[in-house]
Amino acid sequence: MANSGDRESKLRLEAIEWLSMVTDNGRLPLTREEIAEFRFEGEKFRLIDQSRGIWRPKGFEGALTIVTTFREPGKERPYEDEIGQDGLPRYMWEGDDPFLFTNVALRTSMQRQMPMIWFVGIGRAPARYQVVAPVFLVDEEAHLQRFVVAPMDASAIIPDVVGQESPIQEAMRRYLRTETTIRLHQPVFRASVLRAYETRCAVCNLGHYQLLDAAHIMPDRHDLGIASVVNGMALCKIHHAAFDSNILGVTPDFIVKIRPDLLEEIDGPMLQHGLKELHNNKLMKLPENKKEQPRKDLLELAYERFTSAGAA
Repeated sequence: MANSGDRESKLRLEAIEWLSMVTDNGRLPLTREEIAEFRFEGEKFRLIDQSRGIWRPKGFEGALTIVTTFREPGKERPYEDEIGQDGLPRYMWEGDDPFLFTNVALRTSMQRQMPMIWFVGIGRAPARYQVVAPVFLVDEEAHLQRFVVAPMDASAIIPDVVGQESPIQEAMRRYLRTETTIRLHQPVFRASVLRAYETRCAVCNLGHYQLLDAAHIMPDRHDLGIASVVNGMALCKIHHAAFDSNILGVTPDFIVKIRPDLLEEIDGPMLQHGLKELHNNKLMKLPENKKEQPRKDLLELAYERFTSAGAA
């Protein structure tokens, strides 16, 4: 008969595999009710604590899941997680007692390098969560009462060395920042934006999530390229590509503009109906919550980029 440690390891892996399946490999957010459908050995098994952000099931040695609550733009969460200078996210302790059982559970998961699941809130009514799994806790910053989270294989972490960083370490730091963006920020950003736009393209109202992207108004490499719904628009893949390549622009008043030379071009029905006929139209879909609509200062900067590209 398998011991409790083997059972815990098996459950962690089965939960991560099940979540990957039901979210279409992380593309779809889940409600609490949907998360509650997970079964292990034929019986329902709870993956989220009803009242705490850190969940260590009965009999487990380490924490299994962590939760970050949803916040509207401009509002703080009860526990405000941050991104460190190394590009990796932080997860706050519960309270300020290092020996609180939930904090001890996180520490155990870190020390034993147990794969965990992170549920990141991206909406409410009903509450919906983006699943990021597996994640590993790779360090504890006790003076700041938080853990360092790596949404990747923890074996890839190279520890800091006192003094000058080697080229390999520097390359790994860049890799970590890229991997974190891919594994955490981009899926959460995408889920948040598509939820706000009710899974419809802002420009043409197309409603198939497989054909939709979350477009950054200002790119994430820009100082103002914040990973927030107010810096995003849900766009179908054609209009996303057109927006990023400055073929399509959006004014701060949500009016679609098409590059002047394209308006003169004749090249079949896609150009005609998919782009040219949208010129001077209002965006067809915006978030109902005005706090989640695109920030006009970001749109203005993006529109300046669009007009400059057209003049070049």
